[in-house]
Order: sequence, then structure tokens, then C-alpha cells
Amino acid sequence: MQASAPQVWPGTAYPLGATFDGNGTNFALFSEIAEKVELCLVDDDGTETRVPLTEVDGYVWHGYLPGVQPGQRYGYRVTGPWDPAAGQRCNPNKLLLDPYAKATTGDIRWGQSMFSYTFGKEDERDDSDNLADTMYGVVINPFFDWTGDRAPRTPLAESVIYEAHVKGLTKLHPDVPEELRGTYDALAHPSVIAHLKKLGITAVELMPVHQFVDDDGLQQKGLHNYWGYNTIGFFAPHAGYAASGRLGQQVQEFKGMVRALHTAGIEVILDVVYNHTAEGNHLGPTISMKGIDNAAYYRLVDDQPEYYMDYTGTGNSLNAGDPHTLQLIMDSLRYWVTEMHVDGFRFDLAATLAREFYEVDRLSAFFELVQQDPIVSQVKLIAEPWDVGPGGYQVGNFPPQWAEWNGKYRDTVRDFWRGEPGTLGEFASRITGSSDLYEQTGRRPVASINFVTAHDGFTLRDLVSYNEKHNEANGEDGKDGADDNRSWNSGAEGPTDDPAVNALRARQQRDFLATLLLSQGVPMILHGDELGRTQNGNNNGYAQDSEITWVHWDQADQSLIEFTAALVGLRREHPTFRRSRFFDGRPVRRGEGEPVPDIVWLKPDADPMTPEDWEAGFGRTIGVYLNGQGIRGKDARGQRIVDRHFLVYFSAHDEDVQLTLPDADYAAEWDVMVDTSGERLGGDTFMAGAPCDVGAHSILVLCEHRPDAPTDDAVSPELAAIASSTRTA
Repeated sequence: MQASAPQVWPGTAYPLGATFDGNGTNFALFSEIAEKVELCLVDDDGTETRVPLTEVDGYVWHGYLPGVQPGQRYGYRVTGPWDPAAGQRCNPNKLLLDPYAKATTGDIRWGQSMFSYTFGKEDERDDSDNLADTMYGVVINPFFDWTGDRAPRTPLAESVIYEAHVKGLTKLHPDVPEELRGTYDALAHPSVIAHLKKLGITAVELMPVHQFVDDDGLQQKGLHNYWGYNTIGFFAPHAGYAASGRLGQQVQEFKGMVRALHTAGIEVILDVVYNHTAEGNHLGPTISMKGIDNAAYYRLVDDQPEYYMDYTGTGNSLNAGDPHTLQLIMDSLRYWVTEMHVDGFRFDLAATLAREFYEVDRLSAFFELVQQDPIVSQVKLIAEPWDVGPGGYQVGNFPPQWAEWNGKYRDTVRDFWRGEPGTLGEFASRITGSSDLYEQTGRRPVASINFVTAHDGFTLRDLVSYNEKHNEANGEDGKDGADDNRSWNSGAEGPTDDPAVNALRARQQRDFLATLLLSQGVPMILHGDELGRTQNGNNNGYAQDSEITWVHWDQADQSLIEFTAALVGLRREHPTFRRSRFFDGRPVRRGEGEPVPDIVWLKPDADPMTPEDWEAGFGRTIGVYLNGQGIRGKDARGQRIVDRHFLVYFSAHDEDVQLTLPDADYAAEWDVMVDTSGERLGGDTFMAGAPCDVGAHSILVLCEHRPDAPTDDAVSPELAAIASSTRTA
């Protein structure tokens, strides 16, 4: 139904999108290929009012409507060429979502109207109207009271990142009111924030909160897109995570969540998906950019432009070589920093953004723009440094200001703890910051975002409980998800009543967490790992918006929570575990009277490791001496400290290993700080050169004893909790 057109003024070509100024709203849309653009205002009852935009500057179609207020639904109809063989897919019968929409409302109802071609006839245009079946943009009120909000700006070296899903983390939380669970308001709830504070988390890395689409194929199976890597709106917070409404209220609610987390000293990092959109390939729907200017927004096959280049495995790849698409990405990033106050970004399949032409190029236009941008360059930038295209695995190859998810860290640490032979040398490199990957590009240990588990794959508990994936609930006959999990079930597949197996699993979880939190670099914990969350062996929960993936707070392993918090406290107390520079290790062979190097790798008999030892291929136990001399920082109480020396022994052997501690040149006495086997209490002391042992599948952390130190400094409450938590596990 068409209503009479309202008054329209020329407006401006910038900013793009719908911008309310307190009186009316300016609308601006880029399309180089358009012959005609109509702004479509949609009322509550579905009545559509079409407003032709006649002003065009630099291919931006624009107009100002003085009467349009926040809450107004809108979309666009673009008239232009329909020629799929030439990569042109305009169809004015399809209402299109504004790529710059700050909020969306409504859900897609899948059917013929959402596709620009006729089913079964790819080159024939379908003229059915999708007005009643698509989602709309929403004009928002941009004003928000940020009074008192201050970004925590925690240095990466002091950061502990917590990868979290807005809904999954909060949906079953008993202390959150039921009507708020699974929302931005829930994440801002005092009980959730208290848990994050207890753990010592400095930043939450939220899985995609840009507006995404629920896939037709999943809906037909009775499943839903849970992870959210199917973006359609790069400016809009996902409406499904809002408790307060979907006509712009989601923006206010998101901002309130950020403000609450900032008040608690916790940063907000967004997992962003600028590599593709929900419009898929040539057989995919027409929701937004495909109908606005297909060739500008998407990478098309050079000699067959009816098809899309797919470096993401999702059907399309955004055209990061086009200046207007680059502007879209950069405008989005700046918006989330300046208007939504987020503190950083993790870029999904970031290698795709580096494909300016064909090869991955770390000097591509996207990285040049980020480098010189005065806003985006100042926040945390984390790359998932791979995609599915040729040469897509780019760990270690991103520009200096970027940190990276270190997939090699994950793989090596998993291999070491499952007893894979020949991993000792690489394990040593990974836990000391991966200098082989980052030092030559001028980066520091903080370039390595260390993780053992993430949303994609097993949870930590499942990593030690399953040899094989169990994805039957996904409806793909177990063909989905990774087969190479590098996991070990500890002697039984899945749940068991065997106390020995369960004890080993508990120890292995502590081993992984201790390794992660005591490694150089930046640790990232997957939400729920600290309380023993399981997905029952499902390693691909992308479609499981259900109790399979949600955190079951009523089943939390309290001792593991205490252990995790204590390890974070140990890391925070001692800057030796979060050095700002790589180890030097010189002199490799120390002469009599020479100072002990900043790091020494030790065999169980206390002799330093030799090249032959590294190459032996069968070692499963190693010690490392970390020289704290000259390492300065602040402890958890804000007091300036000069750190102590540490000895850390890692043993993946099936039996206890006898050790000899190094001589007094390293330290005269050693205090036990961590024993993941639970055999020793914190505060036990050993003399230099004394015999000692490290338990099977365990970590032993010793700290230089200082008799003049206060008792509460020698064994802080956090560290005492390590002993009690391991003994009760």
C-alpha cells in the first residue's frame, strides 16, 4: 500500500545512512550503478511510502526529511540494470536494507520474494515484492548520557581476554531476571560482572553482535544461527539480544552494557565479520548490497562476474579493494569506537581483507587505512590470521600494530599435553611468546593472543573428555566440524564414573589453564572453560542455540573457578609472566661467574638443555627458569615491585618424574606456588639442588624464596586458593 510522499529537502551526501539531528533525518545511500533510488518509509501497519531521492553527489543519493523521527522503519528500492552475467543485480521490486542502518527490526521470512532471480531460472528476474518478508532499517536516537564513562585502556601486556557469547553466557544464569537473560542487559547484570571481576578478566571479546541473519537452511532443520557469523548490518547491534525493544532501543541497551562494563574496569572487544555478508553466492538472497551495487560491494570472478569469489566458505567475499566498500568498513569501525565506545576488534578471517587483488598482502589498502586512521589505529586490533583461500594461513604475517589469534600456540599446547612426540621445542617457543613468528616484524610478545580453546571446537572440558567429535545434533551426519581436534579423552570417551579418569581430566584442565595463564603473550579464555562447561562432544556449535551451548551455571565446577582466578592473580602479581619484550637467552653456555641469563631451559637433572636434547624428539618434561631480575611492575595492590625468579616444570609424562633443582646461582631456596597435581600446598619450600618431583600430567611452579618478604606476600590469598582448589577437585 502506497501513501502520499512527505516533504523532502536536498539534504547532504555525508554521512551515509540515516542521521537524526533532533528535528528530522538525513538519508544517504551510495550506488554507482543506480538509475533511480527510492527511500521507502514503512509504517506500523506495513504501509509503504516511497520518496524518490533526486539529489546525487559522487554516486551518493540523498535527501532530508524534516518530519522523520527515531523509530521510523525504512528501506530502499534501487532501479538499475539486471544482468547477472555482467555482475549487475538491481531489482526495484526488492526492498533493500541500508548498509549503514544503525538498527534493524523484523525478521526475514524465507521464500521466493527474498531472491531476485526465479527459482530454477537463475538469469530470469523475479518481480515478487518482499516488503512483508524482509527486515527494515530503523532511524535511531543517537543521543546517550555517557557522563563519567572512561575506557579502561588496559595495556595488552596486562590483558586477560574472555571470549563470550551474549546469549550463551547469560541465558541460564540464575541470578539474572528471566526476562533479561540472553541480552545485553544480562551481560551488564551485577552478578555476571562480579564473576568476570572475580576471574580477573580485563576484556570481554563478544562473538558477533553486528546484526546477522538466521539461515533458511538451518530454520528448515529446526535450528538457528547461534554464533552470528552471517552479518547483514555492520552498524546495527543484533536486535535479538535486546530486552528493551527493536525500534532503536537495542542501541541504547548496548551502550548501557558498555558503560556498565567500563565502570567495572572491563573493556569490550567485538568479533567483527567484514569478510562476507549473509547474501551468499549467485544463488543467495537479495537483502541489501547485492541489489544496491553488487560489483562494488562484492569480489566477483574476473571472467565470470555472475559468480562470486569465495575466500570465506560462505559464498561471497566483500570487495576490500573498492574505495566505497573500504569506506563502509572504516566508517563502521569508527562508529563503534566513537558512538558505541567499544575498545577494540577481533577480525574474523582477516586474511580476506588483505586480498586487494588475489594474494594476501599485508600492505593492502585496508591495512594502510587502519594504520593512518587516528581513531581505529588507537584501539586493540586482533586478527584471525587466516581464511579458506589459497595462501590464507598468515599467522605471524600481519602488520606491527596488530595482534593475532595464535593458532600455532593452540595446536602445539594441545599436542604437548596429549603426549605427542617431538613437540618440546615448539612448545618452548609458544609459551615464551612465539618470537619466531613476531619478533622479525618489530612486534612484541603481546602480538600473540594465546588460546587453547575458542568458540570453534571443543570446550576445555570436552578437550580432555573426547577423542572424537559428536555433532549428531547438527543434522549433518557428523560431517561438519573439524576432525583434527588434537584432543585426548584421558581413557574413556565422554562421561564416565571412573574416578581415576575424572581426576586426570580435572588435572588436565588445570594444566591447560595454567599453561595459558603463565605463557608470555596475551591469554584468551573461552567462556565457561573456567567452570567446566561441556557441549557433550559437539565441536561445531554454530547452529545450537540451545542448552548444548549455553553456560550451565548450576553445574559450575567451583574449584576450577577458584583455580583460574588464582592463576590470573599470579599473572597479575608478577610481571615476569607478562614481559614486554622477548627473552634473549644469552649467554647460551654460561661460564663460571657469568650472570644467569633471562631464561634457561632445564632438563629434569638441572642441566641446561642442549641442541641435541631439543632434537631428541621424545622429551615430555621440561623446566624453565625465568629470571625476574630487573623486571619491574605493579602488583595487584598497585604497589611497585621488582619481581622474583621463577622455575616452572611442565610434565606430560604418564608417571611422576624425579627432578633435581638447579644450584644456588639461580636461587638459594624455592617456594611452591602452583602444583596442578594437588600434592603440595602453596608455601612448601625447597633448597637449591634439592631433589623434588613433578607429578604425572602436571605443572609445578616454584618462586624464589625471600625470607625478608612479608608472609602475605609469599603466599597471597589468591595463591593459597590454588592449593585448596586442586586438592578439592
